Parts: sequence; structure tokens; C-alpha cells
Amino acid sequence: MTTETTPVRDVYQIVNDRIIAELEKGIVPWKQSWKGTGIPRNLVTKRPYHGINLWLLLSLQYDNNYFLSYDQATALGGKVKKGEKACPVVFWKRFEKEDEATKEIKYSYMLRYYNVFNISQCELPEKILEGAGIEESEDEPIHICEHIVENMPSKPTIQHKGDMPYYVPKDDLIVMPKVKSFSGSEAYFNTLFHELVHSTGHQSRLNRKELVENNAYGSDPYAQEELVAEMGACYLNMVAGILTPPLLTNNAAYLQSWIAKLKGDKRLILYASAAAQKAADYILNIIQEQAPEQHDTVGD
Repeated sequence: MTTETTPVRDVYQIVNDRIIAELEKGIVPWKQSWKGTGIPRNLVTKRPYHGINLWLLLSLQYDNNYFLSYDQATALGGKVKKGEKACPVVFWKRFEKEDEATKEIKYSYMLRYYNVFNISQCELPEKILEGAGIEESEDEPIHICEHIVENMPSKPTIQHKGDMPYYVPKDDLIVMPKVKSFSGSEAYFNTLFHELVHSTGHQSRLNRKELVENNAYGSDPYAQEELVAEMGACYLNMVAGILTPPLLTNNAAYLQSWIAKLKGDKRLILYASAAAQKAADYILNIIQEQAPEQHDTVGD
């Protein structure tokens, strides 16, 4: 794995600029689907990418979402095609230092990145490509949605009433309109997933400050919490195999809103995507391994 180590490169800015570039093209990275293309994975380790790396790679819209580094392609007996451009993926590098006074080992982390290429950008041996198949779930998407909701650990109370969905942190309560109020079951579960992601920020769960501090509507923390809920819901949609509803006629305003927010805070997208991944993992009752190579997003 070839790693960029030059300290003058601002990794936050590199990632932020890529996300903004996609939004300016009308592509919302966290609304991309891996349906039919497979979840983005490393070809060698077969591990899925997480957090911001997931969205960066999905936004490239390849037909097969296996990726690898230049060094990995070479080690497999292949090569990257001439003129192909790489995509950065980020990770946290841990440094250890002994405290001279207490002799305790203290840790610090630095955000780094390395570049990957899609398998279509490479010339690889046929036997290697045979292991790059796309797995399809045989379960019905709505059944998967129901299973996700039913099996969420320590889930909040869910009540069906009224015509507006919302989450009440102080009561740990989700209020949802009845299913018949939505255009279909997929729209219902997309909305419910959004509220469930909000609920993971409760003190009894992930204790996310953007939720528990009751930040005012329109504030930066409020915007970050909404992005966490939106990204987390999109992730759960993809796990279940349902489509995220398309942007409405105000999509230009939606895009410009996020472009402005990201330009004002280069760290927003990294922290929100990491929090969304943690929220989705909590709902799915997934405990990520703590191996260094798994630390590929902020907060992992």
C-alpha cells in the first residue's frame, strides 16, 4: 500500500474538495447505490470500505466496486492502465509515545490517505478477476427493513400518529405517520431509518453531542446531525436493498446548501460520515474490528 505521508497535504481539504466537486456535478455521494454493483471493497483483503471512503468510491459510479492500490495491483502481477486517475481513501495512523514522567504509553492519531483504483482501471490476471464477483441478497428488501428495525438493540419507542415524523430525545420516542400515509413501504422505511439514526445519538446509546445538546434549528451542529441522519439512513437503505428517494424539484437548492456548508467547514463531511457509520453499525448491531486497517474513517 503506497501511503501519502507529506505533512503539508491537508487530507481534510483533499476529501472535502472531492465531495464538493461531486455535488457541483449534481451527484450526491451519500445517495449513490451499490445495488447491482456491489458494496465497495478492497480486492485483496475483501474488506468493505467504511464512512467517507464508502461514499467517495460509490460516487465514482463503477459497474463493479472492487478497488486496490497501485502496489497491490503490481503485487498481483498486474498494472494500472496508463492515464487512469486514482481516488483517495483516508485512514487514521496511530502513533505511540511513552510519557517520560509516568512511563505510560500515550496515543495520538493523524489523518492520512492513500490512493486506490477500480479494477476496471487496471490490467489484472484473469484468475484474480474471478474472485471479484458481486453478491446479491435473496431476501425481500421490505423483510430486511423489518428485520433491521425489529433487531435494533435498545431501540426507542415508536408510535404511529399524526402526519409528521420526528424524534423526541427527552422521551426517547419516534413518532411516525402510518404506513398508508407514505407513497409506499420503501418510503416509510427510509423515513423511519432517518429517525432511528437520530435516536442513536441519545445519551443511552452513542451520546452524540449534536443531538443531546438540543442545538437550534439551522445551527452548524443541527446541520451536522441532519447530515448524519441522512447518510445513516441512505446506508441502511442500501443494506436493505431499497432505493433512497430521488431529490425533489428543489434539488438545486439542496445541492447549493450542502456545498455552502462544506465550504465553510472542511471537517464536516468526515465527521458526519464517521458518525453515520457508527449509527448504522449500532442499529445493525455490528461491532467493527479494531485492527489498524479498519480505521479508515474519522472516529473509527
